[in-house]
Amino acid sequence: MLNRRILRVKAFQNLYAYEQCKGSNLNLAKDFIRESFLPDLNSMEVQDKAALNREAEEAIRHFDQNLESNQLLKSSDASAKVKKVVLDALKQYHAANEKDREFLLKNMITSAERIPQLYLLAIELLQAFAKHVEKDLEKKRKLAGDTPVAFGNDLNLANNQVLKNIREAQTYQSALVRHNVHLDDLELEIKEWFRDYIKPSETYQEYLKLSNPTLDQDFEAADDLLKKIIFKNEVILNYFSEKDLNWTENKSVVRSLASKVLKNATSTEENGGDPLPEIAMNWDEDKEFFQNIFNFTIENDASSKALIAQKTKNWDIERLAFTDKVIISMALAEMKNFPSIPVKVSINEYIDISKTYSTPKSKQFVNGLLDVLAKELTDSGQIRKSGRGLLDNK
Repeated sequence: MLNRRILRVKAFQNLYAYEQCKGSNLNLAKDFIRESFLPDLNSMEVQDKAALNREAEEAIRHFDQNLESNQLLKSSDASAKVKKVVLDALKQYHAANEKDREFLLKNMITSAERIPQLYLLAIELLQAFAKHVEKDLEKKRKLAGDTPVAFGNDLNLANNQVLKNIREAQTYQSALVRHNVHLDDLELEIKEWFRDYIKPSETYQEYLKLSNPTLDQDFEAADDLLKKIIFKNEVILNYFSEKDLNWTENKSVVRSLASKVLKNATSTEENGGDPLPEIAMNWDEDKEFFQNIFNFTIENDASSKALIAQKTKNWDIERLAFTDKVIISMALAEMKNFPSIPVKVSINEYIDISKTYSTPKSKQFVNGLLDVLAKELTDSGQIRKSGRGLLDNK
């Protein structure tokens, strides 16, 4: 269902969100520190604003120095109030980060596991439009009574062989039940969407000109309706966004998988009669990878940033593209913690992510830096490969 590349992209998106959350939490913690040193308006004593400002700046400096450990704070000569405020701010900051991390990890898994339901819903919309055509023509036939009615090619969508192959596949029917996929609440919308968007479309009108369309033509028509209407029309897309909070991120994956279902249905004999992509065939293993790449990247954040800074001495790490830092940190975490994944595979995967999600120059930067770091980490024994990972890197 979800190949490792898709999982890496989704992990990247959530790690990017986590870094943004950390930035917000950092600002909130510093606001807390500043507020702790504001003049007490209820006090009868004279407030030394300049001294309070100096204490606030001192506290913020200590806060920045103790983000990873509060050992420096303990040994400093800061006042008791400064130490207490800094410790409270650090506690709030780390608690907020942990809460965000848990939420994003849970949401990341839930979002991935919802994808089968979403792409099955897209296929079911096509099936519903085909069924609507059949019902509508049957109604006209009954109204005509004994009068012969010629429908020409109007039944093309109802008789679409690709959609029929999918409907008749037991795995598809089982998947609908397992993922609770149904359009029971869309009966009126199906009629309206067909009337307003499908029927007048150029794709559908061209399809109606075909007499006895071939399997390939059936596929092309269904795939075009899927990509050009279902995944382009804002009204229909609103239905999906209501189903999935992560629809913006998931849309391209869902569209790709739905299209793959249609493509597979044109060659059901070759794939054993099963039009579905491999739904969660190795999900337990992939889910573990998914969770681990997210967690390992966060846990190795300090060491990854140190490595990046070491290799970019003439370039302030804070000036690097934010996305590049996340991508390189992910790649380092993967190379160091997944012995069966070849270094070359990891590097190529993250170069591809940088092409889509970072700056135009990121590809060369990420490639060059990861090549250098991979060699040094391998030589120092921090990257150790086994099995396929070892064989593919000889």
